[in-house]
Amino acid sequence: MSSDVGLAPVLTSLWDHPQSWTLKTYLDNGGYQGLRQALTMAPADIVQAVKDSGLRGRGGAGFPTGMKWGFLPPDDGGPRYLVVNADESEPGTCKDIPLMMATPQYLIEGVAITSFAIGCTHAFIYVRGEVVHVYRRLLNAVEEAYAAGYLGKNILGSGFDLDVTVHAGAGAYICGEETALLDSLEGRRGQPRLKPPFPAVAGLYARPTVVNNVESVASVPQIIAQGAQWFTSMGTEKSAGHGIFSLSGHVERPGQYEAPLGITLRELLGMAGGMRGGRPLKFWTPGGSSTPLFTDEHLDVPLDYESVGAAGSMLGTRALQIFDDTTSVVRAVTRWTEFYAHESCGKCTPCREGTYWLKQVLRRIEAGQGTPGDIEKLLDLCDNILGRAFCALGDGATSCITSAIKYFREEFEAGMHTPAAELFPPQRTALFDYTPRTTALTAVGGH
Repeated sequence: MSSDVGLAPVLTSLWDHPQSWTLKTYLDNGGYQGLRQALTMAPADIVQAVKDSGLRGRGGAGFPTGMKWGFLPPDDGGPRYLVVNADESEPGTCKDIPLMMATPQYLIEGVAITSFAIGCTHAFIYVRGEVVHVYRRLLNAVEEAYAAGYLGKNILGSGFDLDVTVHAGAGAYICGEETALLDSLEGRRGQPRLKPPFPAVAGLYARPTVVNNVESVASVPQIIAQGAQWFTSMGTEKSAGHGIFSLSGHVERPGQYEAPLGITLRELLGMAGGMRGGRPLKFWTPGGSSTPLFTDEHLDVPLDYESVGAAGSMLGTRALQIFDDTTSVVRAVTRWTEFYAHESCGKCTPCREGTYWLKQVLRRIEAGQGTPGDIEKLLDLCDNILGRAFCALGDGATSCITSAIKYFREEFEAGMHTPAAELFPPQRTALFDYTPRTTALTAVGGH
């Protein structure tokens, strides 16, 4: 199915329902039919169905989900685990949290089907610690599923047992990396592990483990209930299915847009009411701040894994941060780099030291105090981090810098003599009314 079909509400179809998060609403709209179907199938057939669907990981890398399940070694009689990565921390990414908030049963049914398929009897959902409201909602949804017999002992009389633990992290970006997440889940400091062994062989508690993103797991019930061909009827040949695209920034109607993969930003902007105030698009991220930037020349790049990759970026988490011509690229990139420097776990030298120095040089350029050779220094630092860090955080930290210099080198050169705040006054680019604190106090009588 081509991208001209517009939106494809599947995971978001119940978001407007006044009680979307309840088990009753979910059941009234066909919920748990996928699990009932799965329990009549052989586990290997479920894995094959997900492979046939072409579902790829919705957490960033886009690795085929069914193939990932298939990497588990033969059953040796010991435990194996499913861990759902719900530590959504990538700047600009905001799809998994509203999905868990609005319709948590999609995820829980997906957990049950996936666990049955891979032979898991204890699954974990690792939630970002700051979103306490989502954590509470998930806990309540799991309780509802237990009470109705969709979790626990002898699920739906099938003889299959499954326990689900919802775990809240402490709010570390690095714990979005699957092996750092596993260390955190085990009670240790969240730091990436050396691979191999990969989690499929030795993951949680050194046992075979599948780690999947929220949206990946939540997509499984509909694939089983409606068939792999239904899923492949959307999207492109190599990037099948639907996905949630998160539009934020300088658009008239920011929000979540669920559409087939392969849709373009031009089409999404049309649905979102266009750019704020009709201003021109300057740059945007196709998959969060750790993916190389795109500009207005990429408006018609199909948003699927292959097309975005061929254009020089990554689809990632489909976090489309949109910036108009009032925005300083230098300021935006500096803020992202400060984030990566802060969130670096410090385990490896290229990332720990490299992000620190990137931050220092960028701050200097933003302040209009850049020195000759600073741009080359940034590129050299990026070159020394890329491919040399322990995990993808280091690589991600370089992407926005190298791409920004590629497309907007003149702004970095201007930082040798003029502060970014003069070239691009913050009040012009702010999403909300920019009122200095003192003015606001005066307006209400100084109270």
